[in-house]
Amino acid sequence: CPRPPEVLFATINVDKQVYEVGEQVEYTCRPGFMPNNGQRKYTCLPTGKWPFNTLLCLPKRCPPPPPLQNGKMDFEELQYQSTVTFSCDPGYKLVGSRSSQCMADGKWTGTFPQCQPVTCAPPSLPEFGVLSYRRLHPGNISHFLDTILFECVPPLAIIGNETATCMANGNWSSIPVCKVVTCPTPIGIENGFIEFAVRRTYHYNESVSFGCQPSYVMEGSKHSRCEKSGNWSTKPACRAPCKIPVKKAVVMYNGEKKRVQNDLKDGILHGETVSFFCKNKEKSCAYTVDVECVDGNFTLPACFK
Repeated sequence: CPRPPEVLFATINVDKQVYEVGEQVEYTCRPGFMPNNGQRKYTCLPTGKWPFNTLLCLPKRCPPPPPLQNGKMDFEELQYQSTVTFSCDPGYKLVGSRSSQCMADGKWTGTFPQCQPVTCAPPSLPEFGVLSYRRLHPGNISHFLDTILFECVPPLAIIGNETATCMANGNWSSIPVCKVVTCPTPIGIENGFIEFAVRRTYHYNESVSFGCQPSYVMEGSKHSRCEKSGNWSTKPACRAPCKIPVKKAVVMYNGEKKRVQNDLKDGILHGETVSFFCKNKEKSCAYTVDVECVDGNFTLPACFK
């Protein structure tokens, strides 16, 4: 017989050019490959030929690697000499080897890596200690997406974002600065006054309070605050009362009947309501129409006679 047929990824125990009838050869799969169910031993036949070869040597398979938390794996095959590569999601760093190869014994090389959160070093603060921060998460280490809150020593104002986030690159998103902010002497409001003595300058976050003249109603916050822009926050307004423009009438006021000429001759306050009695066209039924005092403006209902 001539040389037996070659089997991919296999060797034979006796390798020569010519074999005698009855001589036997045995195939062995190379390391990293396993035989299928085909026959491994063959005998040279009297016809001078070898029996039909049914052996295949197939690559060994490695078990699938375990899932990589906060990362991903890339591979095409899980067999001998295949490679799997590892990478981490943004904000996580790879601890361990970036790749592993399936070996001849059906095991992966090395140990599988882990993805650990990126950490941010404490932010660099000015020397004078006017800016401080505190963590919004427990612990002494700041990880990816952790947040810190900055504070300035009063009366300094914080310029920039009050919070910073640990980013994927290991840096903080932004660090604010502390500045002296003053507001000018506040200006009074119409039909009102500033309570207490007024100073020439005010620092950030200091406030003044306002009052209104008698029978005027305050609308908005009583206090105005010196803001980091150097301006005062919105001041309140003093809304005027209303005179009821009739000489005589009986109206409903706070759920009671009142005579305008006696009980309401001084008028009503801003935001208060008076109900007038009107009659329908047949003049058989009366109904009420509400009128509200709006900053000194009061309009009689068209139906009132």
